[in-house]
Amino acid sequence: MQIKEIPFYMLALPSVFLWIGFVCAISFMEAWLKFRAPGITLPLGLGIGSLIFKALNKVEWVFAILVAVDLFLLHRGIGINLPRILFLVALLILIIQTLWLLPALDARIPLYQQGLDVPSSPLHLYYVGTEVVKVACLVIIGIHFLKSLRIIA
Repeated sequence: MQIKEIPFYMLALPSVFLWIGFVCAISFMEAWLKFRAPGITLPLGLGIGSLIFKALNKVEWVFAILVAVDLFLLHRGIGINLPRILFLVALLILIIQTLWLLPALDARIPLYQQGLDVPSSPLHLYYVGTEVVKVACLVIIGIHFLKSLRIIA
């Protein structure tokens, strides 16, 4: 079966913008707002955050797969271009977050829950920094997709 190229990014376009929305809503809003809720202690908030970020990570992988299918299977003949390069950067960040940052952050939660004195760590800053870069890549990709539809100049 031969896959035909399609003239627009029918999988990647909505996936990129939904991916941006999920990351922004959770990483840049929910992550710190939950600690302002009455009765939420640091150990409880960290447990909730761990659960939410594991779910977000799974959703991000679904979006990444959809974008990859569109960019590399449905648009095979394009070659290397800006959206593909930026997607690979976002994908590399997602891999780093999945395999290193999230597990490293999760490993610290039991220490907080046991009431131990946990030394400070730059892991949260690394995570936020990677999220900013990932979202910037996705926004630029999304703008490129919209331009391909001639929605924006």
